[in-house]
Amino acid sequence: MARERQALARVAVVVRAGAAPLVWSGLLGAAVGALLPGVTGRRIGLLTGLLLFLVAAAVVPLVRRGRYLRLAEGAGRAARADILQDRAVTLRNWRRGRRWWLLLALPAAVVSSLAVPGAVGLLLAGLGTGLWLKALWLGRRESAAEQLLWVSVDRLTRGGAPVGPGVEEFRATGVAAGDAVPGGARRR
Repeated sequence: MARERQALARVAVVVRAGAAPLVWSGLLGAAVGALLPGVTGRRIGLLTGLLLFLVAAAVVPLVRRGRYLRLAEGAGRAARADILQDRAVTLRNWRRGRRWWLLLALPAAVVSSLAVPGAVGLLLAGLGTGLWLKALWLGRRESAAEQLLWVSVDRLTRGGAPVGPGVEEFRATGVAAGDAVPGGARRR
């Protein structure tokens, strides 16, 4: 029985899509926050932010790791008729689906600096760094297995999470497929 044709997005690219906007919004928010004295003072605010950065950067790569592994182990081969979505299209769709959250990240970091300078900005930067580290982990796994992992675009809601409740399976291709290297970075 033949499967219907599907559009597929790279799992690592979807994971990595939020990293850059979060890191830049967070660092800019923390820099602006460092200029404000705040309620707690700059030193306490920035030390709290540094702690939040480290915790977020350590925890985010571990979240749902078991689900990623289960879906990767059960990944079936992508069909010849499947359409592999470009990296740029995947990034644009993910960011469009979350544009309001991404646009509100910087003002939230700056406003929160009135109370705790730089803390929320550094937390956002830690979340972005954690997503980047998770994409690198996926890239190492893809390189070791010599297969790239893909998810059906129909299963991603508004740009969605690659291991969200609607995702039931991954598809796999060889490492030469698509326009992104293992881990989701742009192919040079």
